[in-house]
This record gives sequence, C-alpha cells and structure tokens, in this order.
Amino acid sequence: MMGIIYSLNTMAVARFPKPDFTSGYEYPEIIHGVPNELFWNVMDIVLLIAMMGLVVWAAYKKRGRSIILSMSVVSVLYFGFFRSGCVCSVGSIQNVVMATVDSDYNLPLYVLLLFLLPIIFALLFGRVFCSGVCPLGALQELVNVRNFRLSRAVSATLSMIPWGYLAFTILYAATRSQFLICRLDPFIGIFRLGGDIGVMSFGILLLIMSIFIGRPFCQFLCPYGALLSVFSSLSWKKLEITNKGCINCSLCGVACPVDAIRPPQSSKMKEERKRGVKRIILFAILLPVLTFTGAVLVGSQSDALSLAHKDVYLYEMLLRQEANPELDEPLEVETFNALGGNMEELKAKVDGIRSDYEFYSYFAGAFIGFVIGFKLLKLSLKRGRKTYEIDMARCTMCGKCFNYCPQNLKTSK
Repeated sequence: MMGIIYSLNTMAVARFPKPDFTSGYEYPEIIHGVPNELFWNVMDIVLLIAMMGLVVWAAYKKRGRSIILSMSVVSVLYFGFFRSGCVCSVGSIQNVVMATVDSDYNLPLYVLLLFLLPIIFALLFGRVFCSGVCPLGALQELVNVRNFRLSRAVSATLSMIPWGYLAFTILYAATRSQFLICRLDPFIGIFRLGGDIGVMSFGILLLIMSIFIGRPFCQFLCPYGALLSVFSSLSWKKLEITNKGCINCSLCGVACPVDAIRPPQSSKMKEERKRGVKRIILFAILLPVLTFTGAVLVGSQSDALSLAHKDVYLYEMLLRQEANPELDEPLEVETFNALGGNMEELKAKVDGIRSDYEFYSYFAGAFIGFVIGFKLLKLSLKRGRKTYEIDMARCTMCGKCFNYCPQNLKTSK
C-alpha cells in the first residue's frame, strides 16, 4: 500500500511538463520520501521472535492462558490489521518453493525468516506459532466460545485436506502459475476490510464456525499448520498439562478445542498382538499402493490443471477462437492479436509449461497418496497410556487445558 501511494505521488509531481527556461535556470533535485519498509520488516521479525518466546514461557513455565491470549490480541491488531496479514508465514511456503525451483527468483531474507522461525520453534517446543502468534489462528481463538466435538473419524478425514492444499500450493508455485494461498486466504479480506466477496464470505463463515468449533481453518485447511504438525511431533520439549502429576480428571480433554488431548488407554484393552501386527502389515503394504495411485490420478489431470497458468489458458482460448471464428473475440485474444503475438512461440512456451505440470502433478498426487496411507498406518498403531497426554502434532498451544487442570489451580493458590 505504501509503495502504491509513493507511485501515485510520483506521477502527480510529473503530471504537467515543467516550464522551459532559457536563462540557464536549473531545477533543484526533488527527493521523494520512500516509506521505510525495511524498518517494518525488522519489526515483524523481532516481534515474531519475542511473541513466540513469551508463549514458550507461558506454556512451559507459567502454564497459564492469559499471556497466550494477550499475544492473540497483539497478533490480530499488528500482523492482521496493521500489517494487512501479508507477507505471512503461511504464504511464505509459496516463495520458498519458487526459490527452490527457479534460480532467478530472489527470495528475500525477511520472507525466509518468516518461513523458518516458526519451524525452528516447532522443532524445539511445538506449534508455538499457532498458539497466538499467527493472526489467522489468533482471530479464530478470540471468537471461540464453545466447542462442539466432531467424531474422531470425521476429524481424521477432514485433517487430510491441509495436505492436499499444501500439495496443490507447491504445484502451482513450482509451475509459476499462481500463489494459491494468497488467492484463497479467507481472512485477508477481513484484515484489509475489503477484497473478493466470495473469499471474504468464506472467511466470515469460518469465523462463525470458530465460535462453536475450535479453529476450523487451523485444523482442517491450513497448509503451514500441516507442516508445523510434523516438526512439532518431533519437538525437543514435550508439553505437559501440569508438572504436579495427572489425576485423570478428564477436564483437560473437555477443554481442548482441537481434540489434542489423548485419554488414558489401558494395556488390558489392547487387542491380540497377532491381530494388531497383521493390520499394521496391511497398511504398510497399502502405503506404496496409495502413493502410486495418487500419482497416477493427479498426474493424469495435468493438462486440465495447467489451465491455471495464464499462458496455457490464453493458448486454449486462441485455439477455440480459431476453431470458431464466428464467436465474439475475448479481450485476451484481441489483445494478443493487437500486440502481434506469435502463436508458434506461445505454443513452444505452453509445451514447456505443460511438461512442468506433468512432472509436478505426479509429485503432488504421490504426496497426497502417501499422506493418506501414512495417516491410516498411524491410526492402526495403538499404545497404552496411563494418564492424559498432549498430542504434540495437533496441539495449537492455546493454553485452555492449563486453566481447567485442578493441579494447576491448586498450584496457583
């Protein structure tokens, strides 16, 4: 926005030609003030680190929710409304992919840090960024009042969606077609108080759902959250609800809005070992089958998917126009012809794009198939638990369980 204002001011200065003096008079050099975006980028990174550090302290040392909730308010006001929700860590996935596949693409250090810092914190402490630092999650957290439970089967099925979203995000970024996350961000219109009416309506719908369901976007849509869940499951420190010993009162499980608390499971309730081993072997065999099937299914649709690229779409429009010259000429076709566009050059370019789509479509399909197979394999594993435990992959560290635990309340007194 600041860059646009600067450009408009520059054009306004040059709107009328200067008088042509013959006396040798020289105009003084005019220096236009450029907004110091570097300052705000540094401020973003400093605040990001500071807020995640405070969340770690609140979760691991204080075991309280008030500080985490305060971070949510700061995040929504600063990263959301003041910084307009862009560039964000969620969208930085696309920039990193572009830099990986295109050596000419310059990835700013600022964007790289936005991508890496939450991952580093996830490897150390869990999904700290998701707690109250991400403006998308924070906005949902602030409106949440009650939590209606979804069945474990429904929740597990919906949790596959972020991985598909991530796969297609990588596909479209790698083929330089579009930034899917930026285009479909449901909350960006809310933060900017304007935008595509369809996307804004979806964002408002998600906020309404957030009143009754804990963080629906974070649980069932966010591709960056899916990435963080992997690193969080490998985290160095494992979050505990209380350091005073669990008394199995089940209050933490009731309080958790994202169903990230696993209840005790007696070893006596386990099935026969032979039956469990057979099921694990079955899903282990199914894993490569699903991976291959996903690659074939998505790869076979590469031509259709490639229409997301503007050059491929234009080429198809030109072919339709040639086949049906009686139709009204679309604006894109009219512009291409008016500028003397070369059909052969465009075809060569489109062939290259479609070749990239074929490769990355197979990759995206294999990735989706692998995730589905791995999820099934993971669900087939059963282990005993004596107390309530936090599932680090799912936990968004909102801190609600801390306030419900009687052991923590006893400590605070």
